[in-house]
Amino acid sequence: MEKIEHTTVATNGINMHIASIGTGPAILFLHGFPELWYSWRHQLLSLSSLGYRCIAPDLRGYGDTDAPKNSREYTVFHILGDLVGLIDSLGIDKVFLVGHDWGAMVAWYFCMLRPDRIKSLVNMSVVFQPRNPHKSFVQISRDLFGDDYYICRFQEPGQAEEDFAQMDTARIIRKFLTSRNPKPPCIPKEVGFRGLPDSPNLPSWLSENDINYYAGKFNQTGFTGGLNYYRCLDLNWELTAAFTGLQIEVPVKFIVGELDITYNMPGAQDYITKGGLKKHVPFLQEVVIMEGAAHFINQEKPEEVSAHIYDFIKKFN
Repeated sequence: MEKIEHTTVATNGINMHIASIGTGPAILFLHGFPELWYSWRHQLLSLSSLGYRCIAPDLRGYGDTDAPKNSREYTVFHILGDLVGLIDSLGIDKVFLVGHDWGAMVAWYFCMLRPDRIKSLVNMSVVFQPRNPHKSFVQISRDLFGDDYYICRFQEPGQAEEDFAQMDTARIIRKFLTSRNPKPPCIPKEVGFRGLPDSPNLPSWLSENDINYYAGKFNQTGFTGGLNYYRCLDLNWELTAAFTGLQIEVPVKFIVGELDITYNMPGAQDYITKGGLKKHVPFLQEVVIMEGAAHFINQEKPEEVSAHIYDFIKKFN
């Protein structure tokens, strides 16, 4: 870990912290919520040792990267502006892109809107969903699962933050990272996130030091930056009307855990495995369902995930 370099890059009006290691073709790793560059620690070390320049930023609003106060400055266009500016400043023309969770959603947009900057994509957990011209993702989620669904609960500024403030930050991180319940998380307001079950013991792939690293950064920044991504979902939907129907036209490998909430959504398994995803991602080459794995697969199964990334991207060096 001490070999990983930490620098700050000015991009798109913010200062972005990046962790990087290695030389060679560049891989850009995009993390999710509630995470940091640190979620890719294993892949940074593994893939840099195989001859790649590995770059993992703290995305806008997270960790040591700036967090604009305006919640409307967290649209996918802001995030993509940050990332294009980042690789420009590093002198990189094209990257291998790897995403997970919110990072996966950003990665889909990156490939859809700037395919000229992407060699190939390995995306995890969050599947590509074409834009519905009639309903936003938030409204679809509310129709399916009600107002208590976590994405709906995250919409109101300050509400989730107030809920999280009732708990120790390390406990919040532990709840998220160790959850293995594949059912859609619905959180009644009177119960709150503190009502989610606590794992009595950390799994072998997660240490107290790991929890403390995340908690230390979120204690400094709070969770608002990350929550603002959810609060821009409706705005993203409005702003992307002109791109309705666009496909993902870069080579893609998709990986998901069989216990992931995303894989157990109504219709998701058939969509992923029976041609629906391939229809919208025509250059989808591989789908991997990781047995016994939950949502945070890049940390839960680090060696397998690193091998999956390497086996795919080496085709496009």
